[in-house]
Amino acid sequence: MDNLYRDFILEHYRTPHNKGHLDPHDLEFADSNPTCGDEMSMTIQLDESREHIADVAFDGRGCAISQASASILTDDLRGKSLDAIKAMDPKELLDELGVPIGPARLKCALLSYKVLQGAVRGSEVAWPKEAEAVAGA
Repeated sequence: MDNLYRDFILEHYRTPHNKGHLDPHDLEFADSNPTCGDEMSMTIQLDESREHIADVAFDGRGCAISQASASILTDDLRGKSLDAIKAMDPKELLDELGVPIGPARLKCALLSYKVLQGAVRGSEVAWPKEAEAVAGA
């Protein structure tokens, strides 16, 4: 468990990037992880073409893994197309965390991915299969 909270994760948790709420925004979505109580919302501003992310912010409360994951994810979103985001593999986010994530923490790590997908798709999405299959929920 000590390995899980290594410095990289703790730094993003203590001083998260892109934390807040964008107003005005074009897309917004909120969701939670019912197994642990983590809550998250995301607001997105689109560029003039309305096909690429111009700015993004997240807000919410939760464990170090969920908050760090959102900070890391949102760092890489500016300039990406909505189609590219819809095609994102959740394993990429897990890899970016840089630490092994146990089955009990997968939904924490993937909450920001789920909220992002809900925002760009305009409706709630299922947990990624990585969270369901391994976590058994």
